[in-house]
Amino acid sequence: MTKIAIIGAGAVGTSLAVALQKHSSVTLLGRHTTSITYEEAQTSKKQDIKVHALSSESGQFDVIWIAVKTYQLSHVIPHLSRIAHPNTIVILAQNGYGQLDQLASYRAYQAVVYISGQKKDNHVVHFRDQTIHIQRDIHTEQLAETLSHTDLTLHLEENIEYKIWYKLLVNLGINTVTALGRDTARVLKHHEMHTLCRKLLIEGQHIAQAEGITFHSTLVDEIMAIYQGYPDEMGTSMYYDTINHQPLEVDAIQGYLYHRAQHYQIHTPYLETTYTLLTYQNKKQGC
Repeated sequence: MTKIAIIGAGAVGTSLAVALQKHSSVTLLGRHTTSITYEEAQTSKKQDIKVHALSSESGQFDVIWIAVKTYQLSHVIPHLSRIAHPNTIVILAQNGYGQLDQLASYRAYQAVVYISGQKKDNHVVHFRDQTIHIQRDIHTEQLAETLSHTDLTLHLEENIEYKIWYKLLVNLGINTVTALGRDTARVLKHHEMHTLCRKLLIEGQHIAQAEGITFHSTLVDEIMAIYQGYPDEMGTSMYYDTINHQPLEVDAIQGYLYHRAQHYQIHTPYLETTYTLLTYQNKKQGC
């Protein structure tokens, strides 16, 4: 029996635990032992999900999903040596890019996550999607077979870098404008914010091209069309963190892209300005 742990009882971690609950052994780990109310937005169906304290967990797991915020990863890593064995698969189910180097001593994978939800207090609302992309190899093929009967859609990719950069650009546009606009997806109905979002995506595509990631010429229109499919009331992780005065994952998204642009000496005025504003906002909130 494959024992699975999910570290991070936020919107993504809790939604992932529910998607995998048809598997016989799934443990959701968080800061404290508690219970979370999970709700499906489309059906209003609710269920209680048990959370176990990571600090007191002593069992070892075959698969560990890490679904904490990127800035929390350094607090999780010290616990891994206790709950992982030499063959444990560790999967980063996080936004942004650049964190995988911190897990060099593990069989670790960067996943691309499409799970949209919101957590407030001990209540998680799942809006849409239960899909994760991960690099194909012999280990992830076995994992996909193990989880095939669950509600998680696990896509195995021949080149995960393409998917990582695609999601990075998706996050760049909508996360930036919702956080700075302090509004949900309806912010794109404002013409100037819509234009700003497009400009950010254009700059992001230039950075990706410098990294050797070639997207189709219609990429920006494609991503903007994805945003148009979002319900007006749907927020992003960075929007919720902003209104809740929580730290932002700016270093792993806008910051990562900005520093890659600097490396290649690419002029990105919209990215530079928004990254500066988000970084200042982060510091002002004491983060």
